Amino acid sequence: MSGLDKPIPMSSKRVTNLRGQAKVPGDKSISHRSLILGALSVGQTKIHGLLEGQDVIDTAKAMSSFGALVEKHENGYWTVDGFGVGGFAEPEKVIDCGNSGTGVRLIMGAMSTTNITATFTGDASLNRRPMARITEPLNLFGAKTYGRRHGKLPITVVGAASAVPITYQTPVASAQIKSSILFAGLNTAGETIVIEKEKTRDHTERMLQGFGAEVETETTSTGHMVRIKGYPELLPQEIKVPRDPSSAAFPVCAALITEGSDVLVPNIGLNPTRSGLFETLREMNANITFENESFQGGEPVADIRAKFSPNMIGIDVPPERAASMIDEYPILSVVASFAKGKTLMREVNELRVKESDRIDAMAKGLRSNGLSIEEGEDWWSVEGREIDGVKGGGLCETFLDHRIAMSFLILGMASKSSVKIDDSSPITTSFPIFESLMAELGANFQKSEL
Repeated sequence: MSGLDKPIPMSSKRVTNLRGQAKVPGDKSISHRSLILGALSVGQTKIHGLLEGQDVIDTAKAMSSFGALVEKHENGYWTVDGFGVGGFAEPEKVIDCGNSGTGVRLIMGAMSTTNITATFTGDASLNRRPMARITEPLNLFGAKTYGRRHGKLPITVVGAASAVPITYQTPVASAQIKSSILFAGLNTAGETIVIEKEKTRDHTERMLQGFGAEVETETTSTGHMVRIKGYPELLPQEIKVPRDPSSAAFPVCAALITEGSDVLVPNIGLNPTRSGLFETLREMNANITFENESFQGGEPVADIRAKFSPNMIGIDVPPERAASMIDEYPILSVVASFAKGKTLMREVNELRVKESDRIDAMAKGLRSNGLSIEEGEDWWSVEGREIDGVKGGGLCETFLDHRIAMSFLILGMASKSSVKIDDSSPITTSFPIFESLMAELGANFQKSEL
């Protein structure tokens, strides 16, 4: 059952010759952070290319609830008139973050060192996800958090009246944990330090520096260290959000497995902490090239061209690459299904606690379509059947997870028989134009009955 409305089953039929440009939406990670940092600045931040998926809209509503003026304008750009660091007003209502783990974790961090109280909730999927990984470090600042057992939403955060800086080593590789702590550190005297064993996506550090915060990073014997000094005066910015590499993954991968395809995906953010999928696909012999490479707002961007690749091979994906492609393992497993040999994905236990247990969800769905899958607690593998070797014909449960839904629709574009998913409605949380964009390229998705 969808957390948005009643389920919308959909089927995907085999096609050939995908062609055209796939103008995917703006980067979700940068969109969330643009709204929050705009609210924490004094003055008006202007945002072009904001992702208008439900996850980001929920963050925009949350910033309004805390006192920022957030507006969408006729020509498509957004503005945020902020209240400055420490300026959060106490919201009158519960903050509903819908399906967004990024939104709720970053917002809790940002308000936790201000002397106000706020209660957070989400949809059925988000309310099952672990939040103790965030509340534990926030409590060290002096905040108090009250939630359900095992640290699950709904959670009430009582912000610290006099926050103290912390040094914190993250227990898992998570940009959400790191970002939540850095946002909390903004309204804390002194220097807050985050140490992570593996470097995670660094949009927060880059954007904080762009807004005027004092942020330093270095690699030490204990890991990747990020320092932030408290009480900066953040200055409003004009932001051009690059297109989302996680969304680009779907048309790119569809082109690789669909006969005769040649698809261009323009202006994609290629931050090295986010581009692990494309590096992995190239190692699998995928025909992917980067064109018109440049920098935009401190982020590397390029057009990605993807062509049908009938000779891909399975590989052992380096485990140290997991942090740079954690959201892309579901669609990678689809591509692996059409490669020759086994693709092994290790040290990916974080997939167990995403919007769904993504290892379990993909394993069940791929098996229902004739694939051989092996799995453990923090690893899984797909035995590829090569191009034209995937049976298809299965019904896949999406578990309220947008990336699971999109991945199985891509599978159906190249399998022998059509693939059906039980609910396509979660896709709107991150990629609201997915269906129409893929149809323009040549996909054949149809709403159906279970």
